[in-house]
Amino acid sequence: MFRRAPGASPLVAVRAEGSTLWDSEGRSYLDAAGGAIVVNIGHGRASVAAAMAEQAGRLAYAHGTTFTTEPLEAYAAELGPRLPVDDPAIYPVSGGSEAMETALKLVRAYHLARGDQGRWIVLSRWGSYHGNTLGALDLSGRKPLRRPYEAWLGRFRHLSAAYPYRAGEPNANALGDVDELVAELERAIEAADPDTVAAFVGEPIVGATLGAVVPPDGYWPRVAEVCRRHGILLVADEVMTGFGRTGTWFGMDHWNVRPDILVAAKGATSGYWPLGLVAASGEVHEVVTNPGPFVHGFTYSHNPVGAAVAREVLRILEAERLVEASSAKGVRLRGLLDDRLGGQPAVGDIRGTGLLVGIELVADVATRQPFPRAARVTEAVVHGARQRGLIVYSSTGCADGVDGDLIVLGPPFIVTDTELAQIADTLREAVAEAVAGVSSAAV
Repeated sequence: MFRRAPGASPLVAVRAEGSTLWDSEGRSYLDAAGGAIVVNIGHGRASVAAAMAEQAGRLAYAHGTTFTTEPLEAYAAELGPRLPVDDPAIYPVSGGSEAMETALKLVRAYHLARGDQGRWIVLSRWGSYHGNTLGALDLSGRKPLRRPYEAWLGRFRHLSAAYPYRAGEPNANALGDVDELVAELERAIEAADPDTVAAFVGEPIVGATLGAVVPPDGYWPRVAEVCRRHGILLVADEVMTGFGRTGTWFGMDHWNVRPDILVAAKGATSGYWPLGLVAASGEVHEVVTNPGPFVHGFTYSHNPVGAAVAREVLRILEAERLVEASSAKGVRLRGLLDDRLGGQPAVGDIRGTGLLVGIELVADVATRQPFPRAARVTEAVVHGARQRGLIVYSSTGCADGVDGDLIVLGPPFIVTDTELAQIADTLREAVAEAVAGVSSAAV
């Protein structure tokens, strides 16, 4: 097995239920990360497994160029009203990176269909994450992931992150003022020539790379206005923020902004099936497919089993009011973290909304100086938490592309109050231990 993580003896997961996983040795782990901020409805849902089995037993695969299927058509009809996209048309694929590649091609196809061959430039932001295929990686602004492959990258252009905590710092590529952020966007469009810019892509709330960074008030409505004025498509990357993760159905709902194209995955099937999707506005869909076709496709796109799973996940989210639960439990989790961790000397910032919460760890709270990467503070916290039966998500390089330590939390929406307290208590211990280890090593 070509493993994703180093180490000869990884944990062997054998069972999961609710917010808990068990390994082959019988040890339990509270999943405060939802895997990779994926498992929204919780582990072990029998009705999802039943929907998967029933559909696979009836029809597991039919190629999308020849057939549609009842689960696909039904899912599109049921999901459409929840999307912050006008008259959406849904293109399902196998994951977030495939969905972003689809969105990029859709942007280009739209402008070509309108006769705007000169529109090819796509703008995104430093500190973003949009996937790991080469096109999505090029679009991303996560420097540690880009670094090994820089020779193959360079077609897209990046602006400052909307990252108030590190606004204006050297090498942070971050701004925190709405006027400054919008002015930079306007300058980039003018520098490129407005008639060459095809799209602006952004995460409504930045997830993995910057740790649940919420942009300053007014940012997204202003960005949407600039894009509309210049004929630029607005693409919302909702892979992590979608399906209730931030306490609303989609991240853009916080600002009542309706993008031209929306990209989603992760919570769409809550990890039960590999599925991503692109939702194009009715206008984009009409332009691209009339006379069409959209020159694009994957072998496993438009999969009926994936659609059946996604329908059941959507039903559970609605029937159990789990989006509202994410909002309320997110407030509770933030309060617990502020209480347990807020006074610790290494905790620089606790941020986020809904059940997407980030904790940025720093060597000096007053100056926001990050720990050096060599100290491996994030790794020490992850290890300490795991030793105590807690799984957390993590990221590094948020301060300048090298240094910067983050812990990201995204537990399932069915997490209990007792489990939320356990998350906060265990993290307090793990962070204190990791920082003490750094101090001891320095001495």
